[in-house]
Amino acid sequence: MNHMPTLIPTARQLDYQSWEFGLFLHFGLRTFYEGYVDFDERPMNPAEFNPVNLDCKQWIRTAKEAGMKYAVLTAKHHDGFSNWPSKYSSFSVAASSWKDGKGDVIREFVDACRKYDVKPGLYYSPYDGSADFYNQDAKAYDDYFVNQITELLTAYGEIDILWFDGCGSEGHTYDWARIIGEIRRLQPNILIFNMGDPDFRWVGNEDGIAPVPCWNVVDSTEFSILTEDKEKLGDRLWLPAECDVQLRSNWFYSDSDEHTLKSLEELMGLYYHSVGRGANLLLNIGPDRNGLLPEQDADRLQEFGSDIRRRFDRPFASMEHFTKTGHTWSYECKEPQLLDHVILQEDLVAGEQVRSFKIHIITQKTRRAVTIYEGQHIGHKAIIRVPAIKIRGLLVEITESDREPALRALSLHHVGG
Repeated sequence: MNHMPTLIPTARQLDYQSWEFGLFLHFGLRTFYEGYVDFDERPMNPAEFNPVNLDCKQWIRTAKEAGMKYAVLTAKHHDGFSNWPSKYSSFSVAASSWKDGKGDVIREFVDACRKYDVKPGLYYSPYDGSADFYNQDAKAYDDYFVNQITELLTAYGEIDILWFDGCGSEGHTYDWARIIGEIRRLQPNILIFNMGDPDFRWVGNEDGIAPVPCWNVVDSTEFSILTEDKEKLGDRLWLPAECDVQLRSNWFYSDSDEHTLKSLEELMGLYYHSVGRGANLLLNIGPDRNGLLPEQDADRLQEFGSDIRRRFDRPFASMEHFTKTGHTWSYECKEPQLLDHVILQEDLVAGEQVRSFKIHIITQKTRRAVTIYEGQHIGHKAIIRVPAIKIRGLLVEITESDREPALRALSLHHVGG
């Protein structure tokens, strides 16, 4: 089969893919307005923003203990409220009652990320409902956009992710060349999500589910939840996918959705459907009106992290136990062993090569090779779950690849119930 030339990820894209699991934090003025929805026409008063016990260290410590490697906070959502004292807007924490207008949520968030060695990311909505000139003066709005982004990228040290949400921007034209030029000049190592000049992309739903297959190379990106239109990239690009999903039914905190908290069983299913398909998982919790992760949410996140570790931290065989012959990796058990998971990771430094593969086991009694799984994509990670079976050996055979295939990691597990 003829395939297009191999595209190679940057070192920063590979870093991002290795993070795998992150915390999304929707927090701002609308946290204090129960039932407020995107593009709500109700006016909001910044004086109402008053998270008296704000503790970003609690947010990030919880994320770290759950095994998350990065966190993304809403610096500014669609309503336009700035979680930092922006010089370019009166609709910010500076106009709030919190800390007599002298507080800065972004500062506390970034400091907490540094304390716990979690990569800080900032969500910024290009659409701004507080800017009355958004649809009237494109140049003035681009100035405002650049000015606010400059504040965020110069006042807080290195930021790992700038997360652009396309909602509200459908049909609006931004001067992306100018905006991206400034972003790349200010922080050359930053990773941009989905818009302008993206380094990684939205998976296309807010359900936390990556499709099969989920290739890293695409020629377009899904734009926003409000449209099924795709944004053509003009070329095929390496853009790994991220799956964003809520822990509850709302992005921001609500008093009325505690009953929608996802179960551990559902969260593990989402992990298999995201990280297990080579995408990153960004799980959202809305801090409450005191500025804390709700206790029930934090506990569920800890349960989730513990179960991921229980399942996957103790393989009974890993890469060093396999022998490679041609395009096949083989393992022989010293004693018969129960198996229910195989985890594969392709070495992506030179691009994505594997197009299809098979897993064969050596059966316990008759010691025959039997094919138990066929797949077409490995990418950063493929978590393959099979009904428990006792084996005497296992083979991973790459049946089609663009060039010489290489695996970065390979492990065998018996997870059990």
